[in-house]
Amino acid sequence: MRIILDIGIIGLKESGKTTVFNALSKGKTTPGKSQGKYLKPSLGIAKVPDQRISTLEDIFHPNSTVLAEVKFIDVALAPGNLPRMNQDIAGELLNLLEGTDALLQVVRKFENPSVPHPNGEINPEKDLEDMHLELSFADLAILEKRLIKLESDLKGAKSQDKEIKQKEQLLLRRIKESLELDIPIRSNEISLDEHKLLQNYQFLTGKPMLLAWNIGEEDLDNFQEIRDSVQTLHSDKNIETTVICGQLEMDLAEIESPTEQNEFRNAMGLTESGLDSLIRTSYELLGLISFFTVGSDEVRAWTIKKGTLAVDGAAKIHSDISRGFIRAEVISYDSFMECGSLAEGRKRGALRSEGKTYEIQDGDIINFLFNV
Repeated sequence: MRIILDIGIIGLKESGKTTVFNALSKGKTTPGKSQGKYLKPSLGIAKVPDQRISTLEDIFHPNSTVLAEVKFIDVALAPGNLPRMNQDIAGELLNLLEGTDALLQVVRKFENPSVPHPNGEINPEKDLEDMHLELSFADLAILEKRLIKLESDLKGAKSQDKEIKQKEQLLLRRIKESLELDIPIRSNEISLDEHKLLQNYQFLTGKPMLLAWNIGEEDLDNFQEIRDSVQTLHSDKNIETTVICGQLEMDLAEIESPTEQNEFRNAMGLTESGLDSLIRTSYELLGLISFFTVGSDEVRAWTIKKGTLAVDGAAKIHSDISRGFIRAEVISYDSFMECGSLAEGRKRGALRSEGKTYEIQDGDIINFLFNV
């Protein structure tokens, strides 16, 4: 089954994006190798933390426990000034970015004299502006090429096809104009019909963006203040913000004992894992939720979009379950914990039967009944 969430990690040189990537993937990746002017991207898998899964594991003692997963792609540029994406990024790297569900931009806020900023000063807002320009240049290159092609195609197009192409042309011109005014595509008001016209495009400034402000340990005392500030400054459509101390999280990731990790984190004055917060914010950004399947054989989290119907959730497990769907036996996680068991949940009426059109809720525990 496809990992539902692919996130491309981007950031200026020395922003700490690879440190964040290594913390997320717990270092279980092959470092990028030189490929001419660029470094090959690194790929890593991170487990999605969910305390509910840990609790269900303690109750059912399954043979295996499967957490939801996120694939992170660290797109590493070679040392030197950030190149213009539309001219210099290798096709492989651009294709990887275009194929992601969202972008995670690591923004440097930490001071470290031994790792000087390429531009000579720590200026997060300037770094954000520079990266926005790079992504915009990449999108503008695609738009200009497509508009030239449409202009040519319209000359010999038949009436019905011509109307569709004209609508696409008008839409592309509109978002091109907004990009030239420094307005990313994600901030445009685009109707459902217009989205259909754009479904074959993967514009970088159209992707949901998670901004991760990478602070130093010296800023941990002001963690909440920094987080509140950046969330206020960068509240926009399809953008979420989080704050993380990348170096600290990478150090913590090297500690095998969760208890020791928590003790270390508490000693630094932090109440939760920065990585957990980052992944949770990614889910919120993309409108994702989890449902669970449980039993002595396996306890598993399944990631779906909010609004997914029961029959489509069944298809995430196996197409046969969806095809032969009879009903879904559903109990919310909170109700299950109140009841203490599925049997008690059934007795109390908390475990109920739902049909194909039931909208799955976050934390639902589901048993699908089917016949093929």
